[in-house]
Amino acid sequence: MNVQPKASHYINGRFVEDEGGQALDVLYPATGEVIARLHAATPNIVELAIEAARAAQQSWARLKPVERGRILRKAADLLRERNAELSRLETLDTGKPIQETLVADAASAADALEFFAGAIQSFNGDFVDLGGPFAYTKREALGVCVGIGAWNYPIQIAVWKSGPALAMGNAFVFKPSENTPLSALALAEIYTEAGLPDGLFNVVQGFGDVGAALVSHPVTAKVSVTGSVPTGKKVMGLAGSHMKHATMELGGKSPIIVFDDADLENAIGGAMLGNFYSAGQVCSNGTRVFVQRGLHDRFLERLVERTKAIRLGDPLDEDTQMGPVMNADQHAKVMDYIASGKAEGATLAVGGSAPAMQGFEGGFFVEPTVFSGVTDQMRIAREEIFGPVMSVLSFDEEDEVIARANDTEFGLAAGVFTRDLPRAHRVIAELQAGTCWINAYNLTPVELPFGGYKASGIGRENGLAVLGHYSQLKSVYVETGNVESPY
Repeated sequence: MNVQPKASHYINGRFVEDEGGQALDVLYPATGEVIARLHAATPNIVELAIEAARAAQQSWARLKPVERGRILRKAADLLRERNAELSRLETLDTGKPIQETLVADAASAADALEFFAGAIQSFNGDFVDLGGPFAYTKREALGVCVGIGAWNYPIQIAVWKSGPALAMGNAFVFKPSENTPLSALALAEIYTEAGLPDGLFNVVQGFGDVGAALVSHPVTAKVSVTGSVPTGKKVMGLAGSHMKHATMELGGKSPIIVFDDADLENAIGGAMLGNFYSAGQVCSNGTRVFVQRGLHDRFLERLVERTKAIRLGDPLDEDTQMGPVMNADQHAKVMDYIASGKAEGATLAVGGSAPAMQGFEGGFFVEPTVFSGVTDQMRIAREEIFGPVMSVLSFDEEDEVIARANDTEFGLAAGVFTRDLPRAHRVIAELQAGTCWINAYNLTPVELPFGGYKASGIGRENGLAVLGHYSQLKSVYVETGNVESPY
């Protein structure tokens, strides 16, 4: 199985290789086999990408927004036309089941580009009446923006960052995760085919040192990162030291609160989506599931039944519901957390093993796992696992569960399941989280801003809000009379 791209990098509208960079092997997580070999960017590659972006940006920003939007809309159409091949590529790169990638990756990227293509046409400044004199504000592009991606949703993240940046008139340099470098190159080709001028979307591969070089480059105006909290803190510190704009979309340990009156099947479905989708490798996952005591036992019994029915296996089989985690390191980390849950006294309700399946003996599979009897201070209830491990906790009162849900450094997401809508809104208002759901979980339409509170992030992806994060505001005062001066 080989999906070797034409070259490692995409700069100024063409593929570029520099074998002087560190080798970067791409593994298929279901088997552990190498499916491509790329090279990390050398300093010369970084310089070429930044210079290409700088040279192309100003003429792009001068275009009418509708003209920029037209190109993004064409790219959205191409993503949809090629969804099947892009989904297969994403499955091979990430190990996610094809039934997921067909609907959640290139397809959601196309939705995002379509949205920004239209939204930018009416994203304007304001007119301010000053009683004779007047003023207006303008939204202007920042210049060259850098995106650093994560490995769980590679092409979606590349578009969530580049789409609004390009719509606003910026140029973009994207560094994918070194674990999933392939689909960003396919996206770059699609942008070019859609008519995006050369230099406006560049892809450079590499590890942390390449990301640091891009962030600290004097030409870079903004960086947007999706990743862990420790990575975000490092990049934020580096960006801040150079006075650069920054958006951080980081990790979480999000709560799902299930009240006694919740619809049982819906609440369980939401909890499963919030823990097992993409093998649990979703930053917004609701991995602390608080269930009110009156419903707790029925919830747990039915949750175990439904979890046992999840089909693990070949990610390219459309009947497979869960694939492997990303790599050996992540597999070891998840299994260590499962061991920790057992050692600290949680009850293993289902799962907990690393199955070996015929034909996939080298794969990084973990069974969907549920712990009950979890207490707030256990590691599995406090630290981000990023794997298919759910912690179920019980609670009695509304005020109690709100306090416990908020007792974390994270604040990315939260969910509430109840038939009592006044209570749902009341609880959501008290939860310290930036992205919330009532009687649903992990739905992220592009129309809605996405991002977190506290250590989970700064800034927002998506919605009209993100266009503000890829622009700077200029205020203009216009005098219509004489200048009054005491001098």
